[in-house]
Amino acid sequence: MSLFLIAALPFLGAVFPALLIRAGRNAAASAAGLTSFLALVGLLINAPAVMRGELVTARFDWIPLLGLNTNFMLDGLGLLFASLILGIGLLIILYARFYLSREDPMGQFYTYLLLFQGAMVGIVLSDNILLLLIFWELTSLSSFLLIGYWKHLPAGRQGARMALAVTGSGGLAMIGGMLILGNIVGSYDLSVILQNKELIQASPFYLPALILILLGCFTKSAQFPFHFWLPHAMAAPTPVSAYLHSATMVKAGLFLMARMWPVLAGTPEWFYIVATTGLVTMVIGAAIALFKDDLKALLAFSTVSHLGLITMLLGFGTKIAAVAAVFHIINHATFKAALFMTAGIVDHEAHTRDIKRLGGLRHLMPVTFTIALIAALSMAGLPPLNGFLSKEMMLEETVHTVWNHSHLLVPGLALIGALFSAAYSFRYIAHVFLGPKRDDYPAHPHDPGVGMWLAPAFLVVLVVAIGFFSKAIVGPLVAIASTAVIGGDKLPYYSLKLWHGFTPALYMSIAATIGGLILLALHRHAERLWNAAPRPEAKVIFDAVIGAATWASRTLSDTLHNGVISRYAAIMVAFTVGLGYYAYSTGTISVPTRVPLPATIIPIIGWICLVGATVAIMYFHRNRLLSLVLIGVVGLIVSMAFNYLSAPDLALTQISVEVVTMILLLLSLNFMPTVTPVDSTNARKVRDAVISVFAGLGAGGLIYALMLRDFALPTISDFHLANSYKGGGGTNVVNVILVDFRGFDTFGEIIVLGIAALVIFALTESVLGTKVRAYLLNRKPHWPQSGDAHPLMMVVATRVMMPIALMVGAYIFFRGHNQPGGGFIAGLVVAIAYLMQYMASGYTWAIERQRFYYHGSIGWGVLIAAATGVGAWFNERPFLTSDFGYIHWPPLEEFEWATAILFDTGVFLAVLGAVMLALDSLSRFAWQPGMVQEHAMDINPQRDDPPEPEGEQEREEA
Repeated sequence: MSLFLIAALPFLGAVFPALLIRAGRNAAASAAGLTSFLALVGLLINAPAVMRGELVTARFDWIPLLGLNTNFMLDGLGLLFASLILGIGLLIILYARFYLSREDPMGQFYTYLLLFQGAMVGIVLSDNILLLLIFWELTSLSSFLLIGYWKHLPAGRQGARMALAVTGSGGLAMIGGMLILGNIVGSYDLSVILQNKELIQASPFYLPALILILLGCFTKSAQFPFHFWLPHAMAAPTPVSAYLHSATMVKAGLFLMARMWPVLAGTPEWFYIVATTGLVTMVIGAAIALFKDDLKALLAFSTVSHLGLITMLLGFGTKIAAVAAVFHIINHATFKAALFMTAGIVDHEAHTRDIKRLGGLRHLMPVTFTIALIAALSMAGLPPLNGFLSKEMMLEETVHTVWNHSHLLVPGLALIGALFSAAYSFRYIAHVFLGPKRDDYPAHPHDPGVGMWLAPAFLVVLVVAIGFFSKAIVGPLVAIASTAVIGGDKLPYYSLKLWHGFTPALYMSIAATIGGLILLALHRHAERLWNAAPRPEAKVIFDAVIGAATWASRTLSDTLHNGVISRYAAIMVAFTVGLGYYAYSTGTISVPTRVPLPATIIPIIGWICLVGATVAIMYFHRNRLLSLVLIGVVGLIVSMAFNYLSAPDLALTQISVEVVTMILLLLSLNFMPTVTPVDSTNARKVRDAVISVFAGLGAGGLIYALMLRDFALPTISDFHLANSYKGGGGTNVVNVILVDFRGFDTFGEIIVLGIAALVIFALTESVLGTKVRAYLLNRKPHWPQSGDAHPLMMVVATRVMMPIALMVGAYIFFRGHNQPGGGFIAGLVVAIAYLMQYMASGYTWAIERQRFYYHGSIGWGVLIAAATGVGAWFNERPFLTSDFGYIHWPPLEEFEWATAILFDTGVFLAVLGAVMLALDSLSRFAWQPGMVQEHAMDINPQRDDPPEPEGEQEREEA
């Protein structure tokens, strides 16, 4: 099975539980389980090749120029983690089916779970760090949904926000580190990066990249001081906790450290940062876990401790420590998932997770007790269970580790962590299951049905089997995964067996076990000391930091974003001017190579008019109508300048846009006051004037300097001129750029234009549903000023010009690929023709003759443009790459045909639909009932003629 399909299956399958929940809870659970099972089967199909040492790959160059390739690879490390994710995920799906109550939206739960599963599978299979980053952030988002699944619980909502804030912040840091790493190597493919250890570690950017990447790993894997978010995630349902803490979320950071081990490990920076963080986390997490009374909180901090243990092993930087880390990842996943499930069973049956309200459950829940006993003893590191094997390997490595010339610090702290680990494991057994039965349980506890205990029972069978037969069961997987961690080097000698003789690790293990029993016996006294000791509360610190950041953000936002557009413009322009001045003062400028052309009288007059109109706009800006007229003058002169400078395409576009926008703005101004209020103080006017003068002088100076100099390197315009005809099949370079070279930009622009028109329509619909509609219907025109509503000459002229305008639009459309024109200009020309009909004959007359919906025109335009772009894929060309050829249809002469005309058709329809929808929306404000034309030339004298003054009619009658 392709790696693409394995990575996509959880995302595809996430749709079905939400849909099938109507068919029942079993249908939703079966859909989720089948999805995970199929993905696991696909993984196992590729497993034999991986176990032979082969690298299974799947590659697709998505955006190669940016280095963003959809590349997947499956090696030993990916196989290990993907097996844990999918295998334990399958057990969690079974467990959740019987754990969740009927009130819980199970379809939604399985959808969130599969989305999270897909994100995790994507992380461990990615062969591109940019792709990995996408999946990394998806785990943060999907875990947010899972942790906050019980939305009615404040603790659930807060835990989800805390997890998202911490892991999301670390993810942002990691993005920076990964980009630095890719820049050092020159590639974002992991398979390439992992082959450049010397280049990376010799780079001056090694340490910044290392710190940023480790921030992402430490936050995701709850390493000190970011460990506090993980226990608060316990507000999630137990299936979520079991999945996140055993095989997925918190293991993502460990996976990335293991994946990057070949190129980042082996330096003092790696050792002191990673090993120290892991060692501290291991001890602190174990100590806190011992004094937690909530079952899930105890297990959560135990997870923190074991994650620290694995991080410490990876931080040692030795090959045998990497093997021990891989082995403990497997063992921790088995016993920790089983323990969380047993905690969920206790909570489900006894209706409490408070250890002080439990005890004696072995008599009432013998099956659950057996499962919990085996899993807890494995977590404590007792033989002959699998936890003992990896703990022995860990302790053995600490004995040979020197930290800052000290041979005792690392093994001493590791022994303390192992001692606390044994103590909280024993407490989980003794204080929950041992002791006499109680008569004050919140509910009568008993073993659940097989559906709830089957999954943890299967895991503890693995715990025992790996303990006895580790070499046969997981030995090959540990070997191939460890080989991937150390970069394909030869593995050192190690033995996965219970007895290694009387070694320092054995003595340390015995001391930790005995010390754990003693600490358990003294737990009550130790707890009093623990509670009395002053210590920082992580949640309080986090809340304070978030509160301070929120206050600072709100203050900054309220200061800068106060709704005054002039302030936004002033800040942006001032910053741009300052940045430009810095570039000018610190850069260099070459000697001019061109001589200015002499200015003739016509351009000088145009320039004076342009400047005069611009100054007049600033002076008369409060008069909206006059300002609009002056803006039209500016647009007209700019259009003439384009034409004078041999840019007829731009001139046509500019003049068409000016006409359309003037009409639409006139419609808008019809419903606004004629004069704007005074909103600027004299100080603000001076500020704006100073900024404007500097910005204008800077922009003008830059343009002048560019026009006087030749470019040393070939410009993009040279490429367009050279390839317009032979690459795009058109002699009109501007049109070829729009529909071919920069077709994606044009495609985005028509989508934005369509969205803008739809927003205008939506706003109009919402406004017309309010009291504004009644006001509009009751208002009366001011006849002496308005005159005829539909002047006869204008009606006649527009009716006559309509077919001519359509013919001109068609002509401009078809000539666009080789002469000035194209779909955009043609759309505007036809839109103007329609606009004139609305203006001349009125909204009612025009809308009665409308033959197509403007919404459909926008939609069809975008679809046709998209289909044209997709068609290039069938020719194995990039999206929107046009093709052309010559066709001979007798008796016609041979003519050229380009696929760009189809794209231009989409542009034409989208532009026409957007302009007309905006016009239609604004015109409805002016529409009044009863305005139906029935007379010659559709003129109604009774409505359109102004009423006679009082007294005139009486005099005529007399």
